[in-house]
Amino acid sequence: MAVTRTLRYQREADPEWTEWLRRQPGCEAFWECLQCGTCSGACPLSIYMDFTPRRVIALVREGFYRDALSCQTIWLCASCYACAVHCPRGIRITDLMYTLKREAIRRKVHPKGLPTPVLAQEFYRMVQRRGRNSEFWLVLRMALKSDPWALVRLARSGWRLLRAGRLSMRTEQIRQADQLRTMFAAAREGR
Repeated sequence: MAVTRTLRYQREADPEWTEWLRRQPGCEAFWECLQCGTCSGACPLSIYMDFTPRRVIALVREGFYRDALSCQTIWLCASCYACAVHCPRGIRITDLMYTLKREAIRRKVHPKGLPTPVLAQEFYRMVQRRGRNSEFWLVLRMALKSDPWALVRLARSGWRLLRAGRLSMRTEQIRQADQLRTMFAAAREGR
Protein backbone atom coordinates (compact mmCIF):
# COMPACT_ATOMS: atom_id res chain seq x y z
CA MET A 1 0.00 0.00 0.00
CA ALA A 2 1.55 3.30 -1.08
CA VAL A 3 1.43 5.98 1.57
CA THR A 4 1.83 9.61 0.64
CA ARG A 5 4.07 11.41 3.08
CA THR A 6 3.19 15.04 3.54
CA LEU A 7 5.12 17.54 5.58
CA ARG A 8 2.94 19.04 8.28
CA TYR A 9 3.40 22.34 10.03
CA GLN A 10 2.52 23.05 13.63
CA ARG A 11 0.05 25.74 12.53
CA GLU A 12 -2.06 22.92 11.02
CA ALA A 13 -2.38 21.20 14.40
CA ASP A 14 -5.33 21.63 16.73
CA PRO A 15 -4.25 21.19 20.37
CA GLU A 16 -7.81 21.83 21.55
CA TRP A 17 -9.00 18.76 19.62
CA THR A 18 -6.26 16.72 21.30
CA GLU A 19 -7.41 17.93 24.71
CA TRP A 20 -11.06 17.13 23.84
CA LEU A 21 -10.00 13.62 22.75
CA ARG A 22 -8.04 13.07 25.96
CA ARG A 23 -11.23 13.64 27.96
CA GLN A 24 -13.12 10.88 26.10
CA PRO A 25 -13.65 7.56 27.93
CA GLY A 26 -10.75 5.17 27.29
CA CYS A 27 -8.54 7.88 25.79
CA GLU A 28 -7.24 9.46 28.97
CA ALA A 29 -3.76 7.89 28.87
CA PHE A 30 -2.53 8.39 25.29
CA TRP A 31 -0.18 11.16 26.50
CA GLU A 32 1.70 8.49 28.46
CA CYS A 33 2.68 6.69 25.22
CA LEU A 34 6.43 6.02 25.11
CA GLN A 35 6.38 5.56 21.32
CA CYS A 36 8.07 2.18 21.88
CA GLY A 37 6.24 0.47 19.01
CA THR A 38 5.00 -2.49 21.06
CA CYS A 39 1.44 -1.82 19.88
CA SER A 40 2.49 -1.86 16.25
CA GLY A 41 4.50 -5.05 16.77
CA ALA A 42 1.59 -6.79 18.52
CA CYS A 43 -1.04 -5.75 15.95
CA PRO A 44 -1.77 -8.59 13.52
CA LEU A 45 -3.02 -6.12 10.91
CA SER A 46 -0.34 -3.42 11.12
CA ILE A 47 1.26 -4.64 7.89
CA TYR A 48 -1.92 -3.60 6.05
CA MET A 49 -2.26 -0.21 7.72
CA ASP A 50 -1.20 3.08 6.17
CA PHE A 51 -0.05 4.32 9.61
CA THR A 52 0.99 2.09 12.49
CA PRO A 53 -0.95 2.47 15.75
CA ARG A 54 2.13 4.20 17.20
CA ARG A 55 2.04 6.80 14.44
CA VAL A 56 -1.70 7.38 14.92
CA ILE A 57 -1.04 8.11 18.59
CA ALA A 58 1.75 10.52 17.60
CA LEU A 59 -0.59 12.32 15.17
CA VAL A 60 -3.30 12.53 17.84
CA ARG A 61 -0.90 13.87 20.48
CA GLU A 62 0.31 16.59 18.14
CA GLY A 63 -3.23 17.57 17.09
CA PHE A 64 -3.08 16.51 13.44
CA TYR A 65 -6.66 15.32 13.46
CA ARG A 66 -7.16 15.37 9.68
CA ASP A 67 -4.42 12.79 9.19
CA ALA A 68 -5.53 10.70 12.16
CA LEU A 69 -9.20 10.67 11.16
CA SER A 70 -8.73 10.12 7.43
CA CYS A 71 -6.27 7.22 7.69
CA GLN A 72 -7.32 3.63 7.02
CA THR A 73 -5.64 2.37 10.18
CA ILE A 74 -8.55 3.19 12.48
CA TRP A 75 -10.89 1.23 10.20
CA LEU A 76 -8.62 -1.80 9.94
CA CYS A 77 -8.40 -2.25 13.71
CA ALA A 78 -9.80 -5.72 14.43
CA SER A 79 -10.54 -4.92 18.10
CA CYS A 80 -8.41 -7.87 19.21
CA TYR A 81 -6.90 -5.76 22.04
CA ALA A 82 -3.41 -7.21 21.43
CA CYS A 83 -2.03 -3.66 21.41
CA ALA A 84 -3.63 -2.78 24.74
CA VAL A 85 -2.60 -6.07 26.37
CA HIS A 86 1.06 -5.62 25.39
CA CYS A 87 1.29 -1.85 26.00
CA PRO A 88 3.80 -1.22 28.82
CA ARG A 89 1.89 1.93 29.82
CA GLY A 90 -1.57 0.30 29.81
CA ILE A 91 -2.94 2.60 27.10
CA ARG A 92 -6.34 1.49 25.84
CA ILE A 93 -5.45 1.84 22.17
CA THR A 94 -8.50 -0.04 20.91
CA ASP A 95 -10.77 2.39 22.77
CA LEU A 96 -8.85 5.26 21.18
CA MET A 97 -9.40 3.71 17.73
CA TYR A 98 -13.15 3.45 18.38
CA THR A 99 -13.30 7.08 19.46
CA LEU A 100 -11.40 8.11 16.33
CA LYS A 101 -13.86 6.13 14.18
CA ARG A 102 -16.83 7.90 15.75
CA GLU A 103 -15.15 11.27 15.29
CA ALA A 104 -14.29 10.49 11.65
CA ILE A 105 -17.92 9.59 10.95
CA ARG A 106 -19.14 12.71 12.74
CA ARG A 107 -16.77 14.95 10.73
CA LYS A 108 -17.31 12.95 7.52
CA VAL A 109 -13.57 12.57 6.90
CA HIS A 110 -13.30 8.80 6.64
CA PRO A 111 -11.61 7.35 3.53
CA LYS A 112 -13.95 7.24 0.55
CA GLY A 113 -14.77 3.83 -0.89
CA LEU A 114 -13.95 2.03 2.34
CA PRO A 115 -17.02 -0.02 3.34
CA THR A 116 -16.32 -0.16 7.09
CA PRO A 117 -17.51 3.39 7.94
CA VAL A 118 -20.67 2.80 5.91
CA LEU A 119 -21.20 -0.51 7.71
CA ALA A 120 -20.83 1.22 11.10
CA GLN A 121 -23.33 3.93 10.18
CA GLU A 122 -25.90 1.53 8.74
CA PHE A 123 -25.57 -0.82 11.72
CA TYR A 124 -26.16 2.10 14.09
CA ARG A 125 -29.21 3.28 12.14
CA MET A 126 -30.69 -0.20 11.98
CA VAL A 127 -30.24 -0.89 15.70
CA GLN A 128 -31.49 2.58 16.60
CA ARG A 129 -34.63 2.08 14.51
CA ARG A 130 -35.51 -1.51 15.39
CA GLY A 131 -33.25 -2.56 18.25
CA ARG A 132 -31.97 -5.44 16.15
CA ASN A 133 -29.67 -6.03 13.23
CA SER A 134 -30.69 -7.84 10.04
CA GLU A 135 -27.55 -9.11 8.29
CA PHE A 136 -29.16 -9.30 4.85
CA TRP A 137 -30.41 -5.72 4.87
CA LEU A 138 -27.25 -4.45 6.52
CA VAL A 139 -24.99 -5.94 3.83
CA LEU A 140 -27.35 -4.75 1.10
CA ARG A 141 -27.33 -1.14 2.35
CA MET A 142 -23.58 -1.18 2.91
CA ALA A 143 -22.92 -2.48 -0.61
CA LEU A 144 -25.32 -0.05 -2.27
CA LYS A 145 -23.67 2.90 -0.55
CA SER A 146 -20.01 1.86 -0.86
CA ASP A 147 -19.54 -0.68 -3.67
CA PRO A 148 -22.62 -1.90 -5.61
CA TRP A 149 -20.46 -4.42 -7.49
CA ALA A 150 -19.96 -6.21 -4.18
CA LEU A 151 -23.52 -7.49 -4.53
CA VAL A 152 -22.51 -9.37 -7.67
CA ARG A 153 -19.53 -10.88 -5.88
CA LEU A 154 -21.65 -11.83 -2.85
CA ALA A 155 -24.67 -13.16 -4.76
CA ARG A 156 -23.55 -16.79 -4.88
CA SER A 157 -22.65 -16.92 -1.18
CA GLY A 158 -25.84 -15.12 -0.25
CA TRP A 159 -27.97 -17.54 -2.24
CA ARG A 160 -26.30 -20.52 -0.57
CA LEU A 161 -26.85 -19.01 2.87
CA LEU A 162 -30.50 -18.28 2.09
CA ARG A 163 -31.11 -21.84 0.84
CA ALA A 164 -29.40 -23.33 3.90
CA GLY A 165 -31.53 -21.20 6.24
CA ARG A 166 -28.47 -19.36 7.58
CA LEU A 167 -29.54 -15.95 6.26
CA SER A 168 -32.94 -14.37 6.69
CA MET A 169 -34.51 -11.49 4.80
CA ARG A 170 -36.86 -10.81 7.71
CA THR A 171 -36.48 -7.76 9.87
CA GLU A 172 -37.21 -8.06 13.57
CA GLN A 173 -37.96 -5.39 16.09
CA ILE A 174 -37.65 -5.41 19.86
CA ARG A 175 -40.53 -4.51 22.10
CA GLN A 176 -40.45 -0.92 23.31
CA ALA A 177 -38.09 0.24 20.55
CA ASP A 178 -39.17 3.80 21.37
CA GLN A 179 -37.38 3.53 24.74
CA LEU A 180 -34.21 2.47 22.95
CA ARG A 181 -34.48 5.48 20.62
CA THR A 182 -34.86 7.71 23.70
CA MET A 183 -31.65 6.23 25.14
CA PHE A 184 -29.82 6.84 21.84
CA ALA A 185 -31.01 10.45 21.79
CA ALA A 186 -29.88 10.97 25.40
CA ALA A 187 -26.45 9.51 24.59
CA ARG A 188 -26.09 11.84 21.60
CA GLU A 189 -26.91 14.83 23.76
CA GLY A 190 -24.35 13.71 26.34
CA ARG A 191 -26.74 13.16 29.22
